[in-house]
Amino acid sequence: MFQARPRKVRVLAVIGAVLFVAVFTVVAILLRNTPTGVYFYLSDQIAMVILGILLACGALMFARPRVRADLDGIEVRNMLGARHYRWSDIESISFPESSAWARLELPDDEYVPVLAVQAIDGEHAVTAMRELRRLRREAMAAAEQA
Repeated sequence: MFQARPRKVRVLAVIGAVLFVAVFTVVAILLRNTPTGVYFYLSDQIAMVILGILLACGALMFARPRVRADLDGIEVRNMLGARHYRWSDIESISFPESSAWARLELPDDEYVPVLAVQAIDGEHAVTAMRELRRLRREAMAAAEQA
């Protein structure tokens, strides 16, 4: 079984999430001590921290993509969902020249983005593409022999 996840985007997402929580927590602490004449209460401070946590969760969604593949098929998990495809349902695995990530080419000119294999990851993305294509070739050869 082969598995790939984006590297650089995951690091940036975690750093962003930590920054969101830290900044909104500091703002919540300092919120009471403003000389503007506006009154902030404990509930306002709690709301600021919760807002930071919600934004951090949103940032962490970018760390979620993953692709898993074996001879049975490929599972693509992007930010909001996961789906398994049989190799026989996939026409090819491509990485268009100007694209930021790979994609599965399906019949009828449809495609599924594979956010786990991103151009920003350089050699890691090249290795992942080679492995996915190798698994697809092996699976298709095994299906022809059967």
